[in-house]
This record gives sequence, structure tokens and C-alpha cells, in this order.
Amino acid sequence: MTHPNDPKLRSFIDVAPTSDFPIQNLPYGVFSSKDGLAPRVGVAIGNYVLDLWELEQDSRLDLGPLGVFSQPSLNAFMALGPKVWSATRARISELLRSDHPELRDNKELRARALVPMADVRLHMPFAVSGYTDFYSSKEHATNVGVMFRGKDNALQPNWLHMPIGYNGRASTVVVGGTKVRRPRGQLKPPTADVPSFGPCKRLDFELEMGVVVGQASAMGEMLTEKQAEEMIFGFVILNDWSARDIQQWEYVPLGPFQAKAFATSISPWVVTREALEPFRMQGPKQEPEPLAYLKQAQPNNYDMQLDVALRAGAMNEAKTICSTNFKYMYWSSVQQLVHHASSGCAMNVGDLLGSGTISGPEKHQRGSLLEISWNGTEPVELASGVTRSFLENGDSLVMRGWCQGDGYRVGFGEVEGTIVAAE
Repeated sequence: MTHPNDPKLRSFIDVAPTSDFPIQNLPYGVFSSKDGLAPRVGVAIGNYVLDLWELEQDSRLDLGPLGVFSQPSLNAFMALGPKVWSATRARISELLRSDHPELRDNKELRARALVPMADVRLHMPFAVSGYTDFYSSKEHATNVGVMFRGKDNALQPNWLHMPIGYNGRASTVVVGGTKVRRPRGQLKPPTADVPSFGPCKRLDFELEMGVVVGQASAMGEMLTEKQAEEMIFGFVILNDWSARDIQQWEYVPLGPFQAKAFATSISPWVVTREALEPFRMQGPKQEPEPLAYLKQAQPNNYDMQLDVALRAGAMNEAKTICSTNFKYMYWSSVQQLVHHASSGCAMNVGDLLGSGTISGPEKHQRGSLLEISWNGTEPVELASGVTRSFLENGDSLVMRGWCQGDGYRVGFGEVEGTIVAAE
């Protein structure tokens, strides 16, 4: 059988070269449509969603227990493991191929199984078991360190030795398109003697990728590089909304808490690790050499373009304010997962790992407004007379990401969030 990643593959469904969803991608999501059925699992192909439940009912997908695609999350499917993931993707690819008649020539099944993207509502693709956010871009960590500690102390002594992270809140991870209410919290600007309580005044985004863990690990056990890789089901774009003024007051000595707990947005489509395989590449050279358990025998970074566009409430069109690449991450997703489990921490199906803000070496590659506006001292101009240092009510932020192949792209769609006022 032709491998699903073959760049020569074409679907009987017309897919534009600039579409995020060619036959080489086949990302998973959860959708509902006008048919009144409950949310269920589908795959994006061009401008359509392929209803896997319909294929399962028609005995076209019988690679695992019946019913995994009728559920409102991917968790049951992910729990079946990498061999089933790969076999299922290969079978879906076969059904969608231009030279395969099984679905192409079955008009009745096509009408049931292919739903126009414009007619669906997308939901959270998986139930988040736990959420951990990392801090793994050297450029981002250096920029923030220079702002608050100066050039000589930009990176903390531990940063080059392990992936730094904190445990976030799974309860407030939401799918793109969900409005984000401005958080409230304790604020204490440098000029104030005592804190006050009120709406955040320095609301920010953080451009990240999210790793979706599809297999569990046992409490007390460590992971090898290979084991960690095989546990990764796929990736989503992730916006780790951040209240910088709340964070500034609360984060010493235990790190981010309420400043990050109010909302985290993810893209509705999960792009599988297998689909990203052609775009795997070596990450930045790690000096000093990591400890033995964190060493990598293979490239674990990805050549993935990432853009952020901001539309202020008064603007008709969004303006791109960041263009960067996932390849710049100092600590890879595999290293993050290995380190997370290294203490004996159990990982669960549905765990979400945020990469940390993705910034590159150039100014236009900075992945947060904190960096773009240099802590508010260099406001970014969006349109004539419209500037931003931090996000205001009514602002809409859109993140997009894709890997560019030869004549096709493997993309994530978008993750959007609009800020609404605190109650």
C-alpha cells in the first residue's frame, strides 16, 4: 500500500495546494452537524469533514473496537495505541485516494460521510487529562530574562540543563473560537504600596504548540526517547493566554498560577505525529550537553511555519504581528515528555504539554506581545492610529501553523480567541 505521506498522493476530493488539509495530513477532530447527531470523530480533507462514525457503521473502518468514533473525544481511539493509529490513517488515506473506487464511486456513502466544513461545528478534540506548560525557547527565555534581570542574568542557571515547566489547569483548556473573558486578580504595580484586586491590565498571548499524549505511562517509571516518541499522538496549536501584571506579583516563589489558569486555547484539529514525519529536523545545538536521560539519538524538531495575526476591535482586517518557526525550540517535545516522567510522574491518555512560547532570533519572530512591545515600551502599530502593547477588550487573535511540502502543506487550521470584558 502507498504510504499516506507520499507527496504524489491525490484525493478524489479537490484540494487546493494552499489548503491545510490535503490527503497527506488527515488530522482528527470532533464535530457536530445539522443532522442532529451528537458530536463524533472526523477527519479534515480539503473543505470537508470525513465522518468516521459513518465509515465505521458501514464496516469500512474495522481496525479497533466498534464505537470509538461515535464518542465526543479522541481519547478512546488514542488509547488503542500507535499501531492502530497508523493502520487507521493508512485505511482512511486509501478510502480517499483518487485511484481507489470504494468511497469515490459510492454516491450514497459519500453523501453521508462527507460533510461540508461550512456546515459543521468543531468541538474540543479530546478530553484533557492534565496540562503542563513548558518554557523551552531559548530566544523567548533570553528576551524575558533581559527585560527583567538584564543581559548578564538573562537565563537562570538551570535553564540549559532541563526543560522548565509548570502544571497548569486542564479545566480551562478550550477549543479555538471560544471567547476569552479578561481575568481578574491581585495587581501590584511597582508604584503601589499594597496590592488591589481587579481586571488584568496587561493581557497577552503566547504562541505555542501543544503535544497530545495518546498513551499512558506507569507511576514510578522513566521513559526512553523512543517510548516518549511513540506516546505522542499528535500536535495542536496552543495559545497560552497570560495576565502579565497578575503574573508579575504572584509568580515568586512558586511560579505562574492565576495568571495562566483562566484560559488556554487549542486548535480543533489534531495533526498526527506520523503526518509531520517528513518535516522532522535537528533542533539547535544543546550546550552544555544534556544529561544522559535527555540525550537524543534522532532529530525531534519540526520545520513548521507559525503566524499570529491580531485584529483590534476597530479594524476590519487582522495584521500579522509574528512569523516564526517551531524548529527554533531548544528543548524538543520528546525531551519535555521524557523529563516530565523522569521523576516517576505518571502520564495519562489525553495529557497536553504546551511547548512554551515559540520565538525566533529576529524581532518579527517574537511569540508574545511582552516581547513584541518589549514590555510595553515599543507599542506595535496595527493600523493608522491603532497600536497595542497588550490586548484590549474586543481584540481578536488568530494563530496558524503549517509544514510546507512539495505542492501541498500539512496544516492545523487556526486557533482564534476574542477578548471580552471581565464581569
